[in-house]
Amino acid sequence: MVQKLDQKLPVANEYLLLSGGVREGVVDLDLDELNIYARGTDYDMDFTLLVPALKLHDRNQPVTLDMRHSALCHSWLSLRLFDEGTISKWKDCCTIVDHINGATNYFFSPTKVADWFYDSISIVLSEIQKKPQRGMPKVEKVEKNGTIISIILGVGSSRMLYDIVPVVSFKGWPAVAQSWLMENHFWDGKITEEEVISGFYLVPACSYKGKKDNEWRLSFARSEVQLKKCISSSLMQAYQACKAIIIKLLSRPKAISPYHLRSMMLWACDRLPANYLAQEDYAAHFLLGLIDDLQHCLVNKMCPNYFIPQCNMLEHLSEETVMLQARKLSSVRSDPAEHLRTAIEHVKAANRLTLELQRRGSTTSIPSPQSDGGDPNQPDDRLAKKLQQLVTENPGKSISVFINPDDVTRPHFRIDDKFF
Repeated sequence: MVQKLDQKLPVANEYLLLSGGVREGVVDLDLDELNIYARGTDYDMDFTLLVPALKLHDRNQPVTLDMRHSALCHSWLSLRLFDEGTISKWKDCCTIVDHINGATNYFFSPTKVADWFYDSISIVLSEIQKKPQRGMPKVEKVEKNGTIISIILGVGSSRMLYDIVPVVSFKGWPAVAQSWLMENHFWDGKITEEEVISGFYLVPACSYKGKKDNEWRLSFARSEVQLKKCISSSLMQAYQACKAIIIKLLSRPKAISPYHLRSMMLWACDRLPANYLAQEDYAAHFLLGLIDDLQHCLVNKMCPNYFIPQCNMLEHLSEETVMLQARKLSSVRSDPAEHLRTAIEHVKAANRLTLELQRRGSTTSIPSPQSDGGDPNQPDDRLAKKLQQLVTENPGKSISVFINPDDVTRPHFRIDDKFF
């Protein structure tokens, strides 16, 4: 529906839906400008949706990533080499630089794109709410957090948080990360290089000294989805436990994000022997190792980006902030079991709150335009079972869901190259 408003978005687009919201560290974005939402109180499940505003998958389309003004892992995007139609369409979302020779350069602006995207989504949601249709989710909250649009939808008795991020999507691999491919990695032989380097994104985030209106951050979210397949279940368990501990403990002042922890885990996979990482009963060892790695990164103020190692993601931190966070982490290391128990109790409390809200809703709700008066969970359960069946029957295959804007009641699944 947003695409139909002004035809800015690509007609045939490729969205990446990630399990977990931006606050969970699924994408390398700054969390400073995000409002705090609590699982159980505000939502029950969270997702991140990357929506390409520009989809640059045609190898014949020349692209200028201008990194002269940016810190490592960041870039400006010039539309100078694009056709007049594209420039005309996006001109209002660009900053304009006039050169001495009279030429004009248009730089795709992350802040202006985010503003346009939020306005467009608001118009679409307003239209939906004027004419509610059966089966459509109820919009409970829409907020703009910096360059991210957060939407909470009521689906049956569940509340789903979607952090929607406007991005620029590329096929291939950026030259600045080319040297990373020359190194040995833990995923060698488990998945192909083609799967890992199928594409990358520019996400709307700038470096600490960068120009907010012009600077984008390189993101390898698509590659990280592939790498996750090669990480043992016990290490993933340790990562989730470590994330649950630090996400609140180290949230103020902002220094370490869950994305930093994810990067450290990937580095650990490269560094440690594969047979050690494959141990099924080593989750506790891995948890202590991740805490130690995190402490080491803080004390040395050094956390290299996994794909662009020359980019230090902690370089901007002050000594005072680093030492404060290191002291907090030391308390965790001295009694990790107690901190983990506290984190688990928070999760249990959130689950209890969710169940209580669902119970209240089921006893007090009346049929609405979103409900046919039957069990609101029924269609969701059917979809969940269908999804589970698809995943179980097609291990390791790419599964996508395509939504037809003219008929949102029918999702179409694609498994590899087959449609259902």
